[in-house]
Amino acid sequence: MATWAEFAAEQPDMAAFVQSRFAADRHALIATLRKDGSPRISGVEPDFTRGELWAGMMPDSLKSRDLRRDPRFALHCMTTTASMTEAGDAKISGTAEFWADKDVYLKDLFDRTGWQPKPEEIDLFRMDVTEVVQLTVEGDEMVVLSWHEGRGTRRVTKK
Repeated sequence: MATWAEFAAEQPDMAAFVQSRFAADRHALIATLRKDGSPRISGVEPDFTRGELWAGMMPDSLKSRDLRRDPRFALHCMTTTASMTEAGDAKISGTAEFWADKDVYLKDLFDRTGWQPKPEEIDLFRMDVTEVVQLTVEGDEMVVLSWHEGRGTRRVTKK
């Protein structure tokens, strides 16, 4: 698995685009797997800081339980228009690691935002990435740029 910093070092332009899409609207959607293997879609606010991708959630929430049981996830930014002509689209897939030592992250969060939940008020996950996808529209074509760990990037255009 690659950390966000490792991905960004390999693909700095794509990393900047993807981070900007997630920053445009802090709210995103995360897909996790339920106990029976079916998908669950939940809201989340991903946080890119210190070369890592993080997600905090309510303690013992269903999505937190899902990730503790099966760490695979897919994360999708909010898309502002159906045509995607204004900003594009971004997706990240990988695995999430439950993070029990929250003090450093929570101090950094407070320094950046002025908000600091108590450690018991948040389940914290650090996310490694296996796939990152950027979608944009150029002229009358949709351009899909995808990166897969160990395989690099691939560009596909669709009319």
